Amino acid sequence: MSLVLKNVSKRFVGKQAVDNISLSLEEPGVFGLLGTNGAGKTTTIRMLLGIIKKDSGEITWKGKAVDRKTVNFGYLPEERGVYPKTKIFDQLMYFAELKGMKKQEAEASIYKWAKELKVEEYMNMPAEKLSKGNQQKIQFMTAIIHNPELVVLDEPFSGLDPVNTEILKNIIIDLVKNGKYIIMSAHQMATIEEFCSDILILNKGKTVLQGNLKEIKETYPANRVEIDAPKDISKYIQELALEIEHETNLNYVIKITEEEKAHQLLSKLVSDGIKVNKFEIKKPTLNDIFIEKVGEQK
Repeated sequence: MSLVLKNVSKRFVGKQAVDNISLSLEEPGVFGLLGTNGAGKTTTIRMLLGIIKKDSGEITWKGKAVDRKTVNFGYLPEERGVYPKTKIFDQLMYFAELKGMKKQEAEASIYKWAKELKVEEYMNMPAEKLSKGNQQKIQFMTAIIHNPELVVLDEPFSGLDPVNTEILKNIIIDLVKNGKYIIMSAHQMATIEEFCSDILILNKGKTVLQGNLKEIKETYPANRVEIDAPKDISKYIQELALEIEHETNLNYVIKITEEEKAHQLLSKLVSDGIKVNKFEIKKPTLNDIFIEKVGEQK
């Protein structure tokens, strides 16, 4: 067990920002920290990195109290910031040296990550010449350039197109393979489902749901069935008084309240000679669960 937060709280004037939360990262991987705006995610991140002081509780890394000198961490904050008039290479060198890297080591790391992130051509440009997405990749580089053990990514895919999103996803996968501990905060629930085995959802500073995502989903009944058919099957769906959530090119996602209805629909299709290409009963998505837990409590 490497990172542990135990009964951690933080209060600002007139507001309890974080209220007695606990979490732990026991092995390398990606942990999802979720919540609406103002739920306490950023305050939690800043406390665990030693950027601001907690009011109470314990935060330890490998059994020792966390402070900025004892934890080799990388942090991509939600608030983006690069120096617009300064060359990208000079910025990266500055941040690398702040983290204690020697010039030769820092230069090698800069060019390694520039190649990985496909930003080599921008190294001698001022940041203001770069697109928002490429600025985002540069800022991601500042978070990992010094080979940190713990990486905190706050909305890492914001502003990235699908191609660059895929590049960043592959790098995150490689970081985990190399033994890194990653905490990810994001509003794209599909991304969290893709990466995170364990999650914590905050609402108004309190933990409203926590645990292994797969196990959490198993506690919910199925609420959808996906059917890919060779022809329009909407009349069969209507006969069973089911609701189509969305349909694209004869691929139907249908809301259900009980699995039996889905099997009845499949039986009707098969009995009428309609060969179904795909039939999958689905549990609620993380987005469904998130809305259930915090949607009415904002």
